[in-house]
Amino acid sequence: MLQQALRISGRSASPLMKWVEKWLESAAFPRRCETYHVKTLEEMPGPSVCSFAWDLFAKRGLSRLHELQLEGRKRYGPVWKASFGPILTVHVADPALIEQVLRQEGQHPMRSDLCSWKDYRRLRGHGYGLLTSEGEEWQAVRSLLAKHMLRPRAVEAYDGTLNGVVTDLLAKLQLRSQQGPGGVVRDIATELYRFGLEGISSVLFESRIGCLDAQVPPETERFIQSINTMFVMTLLTMAMPGWLHRIFTKPWDTFCQCWDYMFQFAKGHVDQRLQEEAERLTRGEEVEGRYLTYFLSQQGLPLKTVYSNVTELLLAGVDTISGTMSWSLYELSRHQGVQAALREEVLGVLKGREVPGAADVAQMPLLKAVVKEVLRLYPVIPGNARVITDRDIQVGGYLIPKSTLITLCHYATSRDEKTFSNPDEFLPQRWLRRDQAHHPFASVPFGVGKRSCIGRRIAELELYLALARILIHFEVRPEPDAAKVHPMTRTLLVPQTEINLQFIKR
Repeated sequence: MLQQALRISGRSASPLMKWVEKWLESAAFPRRCETYHVKTLEEMPGPSVCSFAWDLFAKRGLSRLHELQLEGRKRYGPVWKASFGPILTVHVADPALIEQVLRQEGQHPMRSDLCSWKDYRRLRGHGYGLLTSEGEEWQAVRSLLAKHMLRPRAVEAYDGTLNGVVTDLLAKLQLRSQQGPGGVVRDIATELYRFGLEGISSVLFESRIGCLDAQVPPETERFIQSINTMFVMTLLTMAMPGWLHRIFTKPWDTFCQCWDYMFQFAKGHVDQRLQEEAERLTRGEEVEGRYLTYFLSQQGLPLKTVYSNVTELLLAGVDTISGTMSWSLYELSRHQGVQAALREEVLGVLKGREVPGAADVAQMPLLKAVVKEVLRLYPVIPGNARVITDRDIQVGGYLIPKSTLITLCHYATSRDEKTFSNPDEFLPQRWLRRDQAHHPFASVPFGVGKRSCIGRRIAELELYLALARILIHFEVRPEPDAAKVHPMTRTLLVPQTEINLQFIKR
């Protein structure tokens, strides 16, 4: 108490009083500076190179990196190091320590090296998008897109466009359920991949590309397959040193072929929209629109920057929506009580209407809690990363040199029993209890800070609108006698086996 009072009054007191305050601090914490030891990276625990390589390649570790987070924390504590191919990584699996990292990320934080993605762009002469650019280039595009993707008022303007896509999804689910025995729709994730691509395309281009048509265009199917294969090859190409690519060429060649088609697909749609604008201007018509390609094209950015950003936004939108929707419907099918309560909430807010808008979602706390809980259990990105390039930082008593790759183990923190009771259980109500607070960095599926997901608000709105309308029209049940579905890592977290669900028309 005396020490606190001296600290408050000493700001305007004499030098003698300030000296007394410093003496009291040293007396209260004797020899603190002498005993405190900041440990080096060499002192940090972790598996040997051979041991970690064995886990990755002999024990299917590349597909279970999320489980390795849990095992690493159990063996080594909240901070450990491991070498992933040529890359040394520091793993952080504690909410408070993740906060320490993110509080020190600086003005232009770097998410991760994504070296194979950047190598491909350099090889082909492509520009960099939000996922691959750094420094001032990244900041400029981030600031531009934030005006249209992070401001609530701007995002609300997309609810009509997104509801049009949801209407097509409902029709597709109705058709698929009639075709399947007992109303079962097999491999729901495939259908939701198409829904995710159609949704992000409608926002980017303000046009439809036929993902939910009875006959999906071949180029659309190929784009989706290219995304899937590219993410698998990302882990493999990053784990292999560069010289090994020249010996075993197939992974790198496949990786490049996938990116080639993804860039070609995005470029085709961008060019089509720009041509339509030019033709309207020639006719003397006014050109304006809400779609994001229009905003990007009006800022004087080089076309290759527009192409790269649209390509990266397309692939990010597809996986975020499809994965979260798949797990949401899977868990709701297995928890009929939650499903019934959520449907009651939706119907109560809509009062006879069948199509919710962005304003309606604000009145649906259980709907938001369901999505939060799904993203806690199945974060789309199980392990995010940061590279602090301008200085060394301290995390958990360790000095981490600048430019070290730091993996933030979100899967481990979101399933930590010290933070979440019954961490492996689907309990949306945990997010509705005011007396049950969680560390704010324990579950951050969209990231935190400047490098957080730019498409978060659009993705959430699309998820809310789709889930609300599906529950109005269908009762969702698990396939009879179906085994439990577990997640696997494919750069992102995805279902290990097919999710098959019954959609019973109400």
